[in-house]
Amino acid sequence: MRRYSLFILSLLFLASAGIKAQDSLKVWTLRDCISYALENNIQIKKSKVTSQSSKEDTELAKAQMFPSLSASVTQGLVNYPSNRVVSNTTYSGNYTANASLKLFDGNKRVNTIKQKKIQNQIDELSIQQNENQIEISLVKTYMQVLYAMESVSINKNTVEVSQAQRDRAQELYKAGSISPVDLAQLESQLSSDKYQLIVSQTNLDNYKLQLKQLLELNINDDIKIAYPNLSDNDVLTPLPKKQDIYDTSLSVMPEITSSKLNVNVANIEIQKARAGFLPSLSLNAGIGTGHLSGTDYTLGSQLWDKFNESIGLTVSIPIFSNRENKTTLNKAKYAVTTSQLEQQDAEKTLLKAVEGVYLDATSSQTQYTSAKENLAYVKQSYDLTQEQFFLGMKNTVELLTQKNNYLTAQQEVLQAKYMSIMSIQLLNIYQKKAIEVNY
Repeated sequence: MRRYSLFILSLLFLASAGIKAQDSLKVWTLRDCISYALENNIQIKKSKVTSQSSKEDTELAKAQMFPSLSASVTQGLVNYPSNRVVSNTTYSGNYTANASLKLFDGNKRVNTIKQKKIQNQIDELSIQQNENQIEISLVKTYMQVLYAMESVSINKNTVEVSQAQRDRAQELYKAGSISPVDLAQLESQLSSDKYQLIVSQTNLDNYKLQLKQLLELNINDDIKIAYPNLSDNDVLTPLPKKQDIYDTSLSVMPEITSSKLNVNVANIEIQKARAGFLPSLSLNAGIGTGHLSGTDYTLGSQLWDKFNESIGLTVSIPIFSNRENKTTLNKAKYAVTTSQLEQQDAEKTLLKAVEGVYLDATSSQTQYTSAKENLAYVKQSYDLTQEQFFLGMKNTVELLTQKNNYLTAQQEVLQAKYMSIMSIQLLNIYQKKAIEVNY
């Protein structure tokens, strides 16, 4: 008896611990998901590392404006096998330091610095692009989770209603008020509704898994989603004009700014290519000394006697480069044309995205209003049909038809509701507005 009591207490403890663990799960709101992803997303981290690496290239380009300085020390040992020499082995040393400064290169280095600085901006914009992409993906997936959660709730209620209808039908059958066929149809409908509940729960689990993967959580991490209290105001939020949204997105979306900067980079490349046709001028200077064993001079005397200083100017004039400079210039011009086309393509792509989301927003808002009105009429018809069925005034087919119409109307409202909210939030992203949510 004592062992049995301990076993029961253990089970109760484990059950209690499980409930507490479930309750202690973090409840994720959409804001929580976005904040967490912006800090922990691997792609965003990689783009930040790329940006830091690009800044190093800029520092390197700046350093090319300064003189270079190098030093060398050479120690040598020479063996003379002949027996006629005083010493068969000679030891020598040479010590030099050289400095070089490019005085003129057609502004190639200056233009390189300009390019690198613009590239730094492009890389920073790439971070913003990745952030926007993860936000868009999170908004879409989060709304799918909410849709699936509410769909599960609707299907649970449907199963409960079907269960009650089947139980009531069993009583009517025992009383002889309905036929076995009517009872069988209601039994079949209950089984079908239970199956739909399982399907909706599976869909919810799949969407939650997608959200979890977007957040890059560990395999053993569970995720609990906040269930928002949404009103018609959230669904029917007034929208700005489509042209205004697009104009704003052109000025704030990072991919558009980045495409414009790429045009600037290409134009600077033309200037660098033209510098290849110009002469370059460099200043060189150096000092050196050395010593050699086997002489009558001391080491100190040799180092001083051989000490030398040099300075000179080097002019490099391109005369014939096997068409290398001309090809470089032509390809730079083609790159400008390509970058301009890519800018146009980025603007067209953004236009398609904004137009598509705007159409989804306006149509889903209209559908939501219409679907809610239709739902009210369908529910009224379904309630009357159900009441008349139990009074023997309607048959099973009529009841099930109205019930399926009611379920369809609920799903239509649900779909329009979350499509509208999702589209509104996506339009906020395209305008670089904060995600406006109450959940």
